[in-house]
Amino acid sequence: MKRYWRGVYILWVALRYGLDDLVLNSFEKPWLHALSRIASMGRDLSAPRGVRLREALESLGPIFIKLGQVLSTRRDLMPPDIADELAKLQDRVPPFSGDEAVAIIERSFKKPIDEIYLSFDRTPIASASIAQVHFAEVAVDGQVKLAAVKVLRPGMLTVIDQDLSLIHMVAGWIERLSADGKRLKPKLVADEFDKYLHDELDLLREAA
Repeated sequence: MKRYWRGVYILWVALRYGLDDLVLNSFEKPWLHALSRIASMGRDLSAPRGVRLREALESLGPIFIKLGQVLSTRRDLMPPDIADELAKLQDRVPPFSGDEAVAIIERSFKKPIDEIYLSFDRTPIASASIAQVHFAEVAVDGQVKLAAVKVLRPGMLTVIDQDLSLIHMVAGWIERLSADGKRLKPKLVADEFDKYLHDELDLLREAA
């Protein structure tokens, strides 16, 4: 049910920013071009397509912001105007509470925070779409060392799996129906993005 409502919200955002116009115009079917013209009536789509796409991704949240960031680096696939606009995307995500970060750490280590670190700053020093970072002090060979502790956002795995399943589904549609689908290889891009996100979620791998 959550996936259904998430899909409805994504569709609403796509219509609000005229992304349907961008997609339908790339399809080979003439009736889809006509549908695009009809759907555009009564909406202000005067903003450049790259701006509309960037704003839509920002509205859809962290996972789609990450997707836009990744796409901005694929200038072999993206038109220059869209790649330039997507390059402006930044993780503007407010931090979650320090108490919640402590609770996540304690669940992971199965011990109180005071038994893990000499001190732990509950105010994050950085906050991004996937995780946030806190400073802490640890004892290493009898010396006090400053450490950066990266904590994944609560419920992030569920959100990522839901959004990735929708991204894979849409990529399949585009590849089958769009005139540029085979050239842009959206399914391959979705697979690469899936791997990129799951690699970022593996904090042990990142630490190594």
